[in-house]
Amino acid sequence: MLDALNDGFKCAFSFSGVVVEQLEKWGGDAFELFKQVAEHKNSEILAQTYYHSVAGLFADKDELEEQIRLHVELMRDVFGVKPAVFENTEFIFNNSIAGVAKKLRFKAIYTEGVERILGRRSPNYVYSCDGIKVLMRNYRLSDDIAFRFSSVEWDQYPLTADKFAGWLKATPGDCINIFIDYETFGEHHWKESGILEFLRWLPIECTDKGVEFAKPSELAELRARDEISVGDFDTISWADIEKDVSAWLGNSMQLTAFKAIEKCKVYAKHYCKKIWRYLQTSDHFYYMATKRGSSGEVHSYFSQQTQFDAFSTYMRILSHYEEMCACKMKSRKAATALRSLPPEKAFHFFKSSGCSAYSLDEFAELLNSVPEESIAFHVERQDFSRWVAEVLGDEELARRIATCKSRRELMEVVERRRCELWRLLK
Repeated sequence: MLDALNDGFKCAFSFSGVVVEQLEKWGGDAFELFKQVAEHKNSEILAQTYYHSVAGLFADKDELEEQIRLHVELMRDVFGVKPAVFENTEFIFNNSIAGVAKKLRFKAIYTEGVERILGRRSPNYVYSCDGIKVLMRNYRLSDDIAFRFSSVEWDQYPLTADKFAGWLKATPGDCINIFIDYETFGEHHWKESGILEFLRWLPIECTDKGVEFAKPSELAELRARDEISVGDFDTISWADIEKDVSAWLGNSMQLTAFKAIEKCKVYAKHYCKKIWRYLQTSDHFYYMATKRGSSGEVHSYFSQQTQFDAFSTYMRILSHYEEMCACKMKSRKAATALRSLPPEKAFHFFKSSGCSAYSLDEFAELLNSVPEESIAFHVERQDFSRWVAEVLGDEELARRIATCKSRRELMEVVERRRCELWRLLK
């Protein structure tokens, strides 16, 4: 690859701080190669979140900003470069995230060229969002390599460097962004598939056909052809068929875990914030996905557990971490009452289609929607007050709940106490 770089081939590399930590410990040869590549004039290192995290989806963007700063600092310390272009975790993108990238003075931000955002426009141009340039991946051409290269059922099989270079030459636009995972070469497509030879010859075939290469920071100098806008409720990514955030927030388990880790920020101020940040890594939530079809197959390929086992493991670790934090907090009783819970301590509502509360916050939320017969069943048995006293350790709330006879009373009492406890923490 270094020889190809000398001949005019240009490319960018993106890796999280967590990957760099692992390479330093166990990937000596690969780590040294990345250092050599980073020094080359034809390569570029992108910025991203240090922990490959879901922080970009938090309501408060301070954590996202801090992780980007940590990553930029690491890239400077390890590779001697300051990234000029930002790529958020899994291409997760919306106007708010673009705003953070602009605030941090990046030249551009990468994301997916999604039709529901572009409409009839092409991803092969530079766009603008909130005053920052946006580079969009051409996912069809990228996936021709990443997913379809080894498929003998594909009508374009076999894919040769000559053929692909021809497609690039014939594709209209100002620029074509090909963005693929590292594991494309050697894991998803083994050496025997010819993928490495394809990569070896691609720069040569492109040069022969007059296809020029550019680094992302160079593309950022191109004129933006149009403005795009992506609201928080229409956030895009490069994951799965949907290309939204359902890969990480698509079911109740993922939402429970996400809300729990977002809430955990107040705990992390008191003990080992790095643990909290490791628990933000997007892979944890990816393993909890319950999708079917081709997307489900991809999720299953990467996960070593069932979805519920992944969720259970995550919640046990998070709960244990918050218990350790609570021991160091001034309002220990409030922190204990508001902490996240493992499955065996969650409140499981009767006759409610599997509704379970993994925290007091979630309990308050579910009281508004679980069936009336479930509420009546637990009120009669005093299950609510017993759970609050024995699991959450809040005797005050348990006494208040014991006098409640209706859903409305319960909701008012729990919400009032929940707000009291949060005020003690904040």
